[in-house]
Amino acid sequence: MTTDLNRLKAGSVMDTSEVAGLNQHIEQEHPDYSARARMWRRYRDIYAGGEQFRLHAAEYLGRRHKEPIEVYEERLGHVFYENYVGSIVDWYAATLMREEPVIDLTDGSAASRDFFSQFIQNCDQRGTTLTQFFRQQLTETLVCGKSYVVVDFPRAEGQPKSRAEEDALGRSRAYLVAYSADEVINWSYDERGEMEWVVIRTSWLKQDDVKSLGWKKATRWIYYDRQNYEIYEQRKTIDLVEQGKHGFAGIDRVPVFELRVSDGLWLTNKAASLQMEHFNKSNALGWALTMGLFAMPVIYSEREWSQVVGESYYIQLGPEDRFGWAEPDGKVYQIAADNLTRLKDEIYRVSYLMQQAGDSGGAMQSGLSKQWDFAVTQEILSAYGDLVKDAMRNILNGVAAARQDAMTVDVVGLDSFDITDFGTEATDAQSLLNLGIQSPTLKKQVFKRVALKYLCDARQEIKDRIAEEIDAGAGVEQKT
Repeated sequence: MTTDLNRLKAGSVMDTSEVAGLNQHIEQEHPDYSARARMWRRYRDIYAGGEQFRLHAAEYLGRRHKEPIEVYEERLGHVFYENYVGSIVDWYAATLMREEPVIDLTDGSAASRDFFSQFIQNCDQRGTTLTQFFRQQLTETLVCGKSYVVVDFPRAEGQPKSRAEEDALGRSRAYLVAYSADEVINWSYDERGEMEWVVIRTSWLKQDDVKSLGWKKATRWIYYDRQNYEIYEQRKTIDLVEQGKHGFAGIDRVPVFELRVSDGLWLTNKAASLQMEHFNKSNALGWALTMGLFAMPVIYSEREWSQVVGESYYIQLGPEDRFGWAEPDGKVYQIAADNLTRLKDEIYRVSYLMQQAGDSGGAMQSGLSKQWDFAVTQEILSAYGDLVKDAMRNILNGVAAARQDAMTVDVVGLDSFDITDFGTEATDAQSLLNLGIQSPTLKKQVFKRVALKYLCDARQEIKDRIAEEIDAGAGVEQKT
């Protein structure tokens, strides 16, 4: 596909059959994508639960050997799902992003700072703050193992003659677009691990107008390389509808950023099989308990039995006949219930949240053991925090480079998961300053970190003004 695209960009003459072949190549899927597509759908159902899971329950509820289809369908009608994985993923995302990260802007013009202040408050032109945006991306990453962010710029007719005209046209107003793991269908990396090109496929239902009958599925492919973008749409054929230079062409890089966690930090992947085992066993136990409420009649007789047994009927027995009811003694139910408790605890354990599993299993933990469990959870939260901060830092610095802002962006925070920790951080900061280290830069950084952490919920322009005032104060102190 790359060769054909390069020929098109170079202006080579291509006949109709070659162009049609090029358009068909956009449908190709990466082998890794093809291998994981079904898994991603399963993981989304496991995370979402609710009606989404019930609609696909036949894919997950095992049918017993030679089980009558009528019985299996009845079990499907009574299916239920205890969603532990979804709660765990949401807890991590909410806890990590409870406080906003601190965005530190170094250098840059007043116009650049004003843009980034607005960008942080509305990063996708839909009113989503940068923190809210990355909370959604972290959730997607914990479910599917990775997610993607595209930096785009508004398109307008004509070529601006200056930066001022570009700003006036709104073409420098970068914004973010989120894509899930199953929307990025093909890609290539160079020997340094940098993305060479990527293909994104999205689908949605559309209706031409309110008078039209029925809905149609629309499909779009977007291709990015280091310089260009191309958009294809499914019509009667797959047609190229738009192409041109993208906003990152000036820095010669693909405007697509990937968030990826290691297998050890991929929560849904670690707990999915346990959650499915719990789902099948809990439904089997629930079905058995329900059936146990309807005791089965047993007739002990040598005669041929043809009478109907029911609440509104009677039976006639011979002198040697006997009648009774069959019901389980309950031992297997207790074993199943104990196993479900163990499975639930194991789901929390592999998710590094053993302290949230509760004490339903009867095991008592010492205070030191609970403290250790929570310390492990904090380390995992710190790892997720580093992932989000690195992604934010790379994207914001990429935006600054594409806009040609002489600015460096740093992201700190996301390392404190209890509001009471601020007192500890303030005390640590005071202890550091009391050492008497003769460094105005150190003092400036300590003041900024503590002040911006305390004001994490303030508007970005307020944070920027405080940071500027701290820098100015440190500068005066250094001169004196």
